[in-house]
Amino acid sequence: MLPSVWRTRRADGAPHVPVLPREVADLLDPRPGATVVDGTFGAGGHARLLAERMEGRGAYIGIDRDPGARDHFRRFRDDHQDMSARLLRGDFRERLGDLAASGVRADAILLDLGVSSMQIDDAERGFSYATDAPLDMRMDPEATRTAADLLNTLDERALADIFHRYGEERFARPIARAIVRRRATRRFERSHDLVETIRSAIPAPAQFGHGHPAKRVFQGLRIAVNDELGALVEGLRHAVELLAPGGRLAVISFHSLEDRIVKDAFRDGAQTCVCPPGLPVCRCGRVATLRIVTPRVVRPAADEEADNPRSASARLRVAERKEEGA
Repeated sequence: MLPSVWRTRRADGAPHVPVLPREVADLLDPRPGATVVDGTFGAGGHARLLAERMEGRGAYIGIDRDPGARDHFRRFRDDHQDMSARLLRGDFRERLGDLAASGVRADAILLDLGVSSMQIDDAERGFSYATDAPLDMRMDPEATRTAADLLNTLDERALADIFHRYGEERFARPIARAIVRRRATRRFERSHDLVETIRSAIPAPAQFGHGHPAKRVFQGLRIAVNDELGALVEGLRHAVELLAPGGRLAVISFHSLEDRIVKDAFRDGAQTCVCPPGLPVCRCGRVATLRIVTPRVVRPAADEEADNPRSASARLRVAERKEEGA
């Protein structure tokens, strides 16, 4: 079982266990006086263990678009009063850019992607296919577009594209067709209606042995509602701008789509010459901005997966901003 120091409490009093706590702390390892930017503050699980490494000295900047993070941040700030701590509301792709433009330079940046435990466990947010709830799925409750809006307005091809591209659902087209057929008589409002429609569109043998049959469709919808992949692409670019030389960026992803974007961004940042093969000298002048710290993706250890099953799909990659001229 993971030590209690890595556990925080959600607003409802239930324990919150951050994913890959040992690995994040060891690989970022912020020193006392460092500036840390937590782009996905959530319930503050990683914040507390990183603040311990800082020994209460330095600056901790949290970012989250979910207003539910405010109470967690307030408790974190109260427990670390010797540290400069502030929370920025909004999407990390925008706030990281704002910080870089304002001249802030971070020694460590963390992005813990995907939906948080506090969002999944709040049934009324509609992220889970396991409970009947409104089809919402907005990480920012003030955003205008919900999952129900997409289901009730997009045409069959657009829905199938979301399910296939973002959910990697092999039955995307028949599921989209069943949704369009069903909404002709009744709008989609609740998750149970969507789950039943998905079940009706998938061959019976395919509904067993690969997880819940609605899992991939719900993932695809959630990513589309929150533009998660677009936010990640922009956020990574701003994060690199924000890093001080020698500073590190850690990203935890939970599915192959996210991980591929992170891997490609780190590899691109670490690349030097891109001239065509055969040129006697480099003419592009490209200089690498990053050094890859984790050549192979880091996954949870067996004890963590046993203690926190939600960590099973987590993947961690870390890169470091190169010194000027290095």
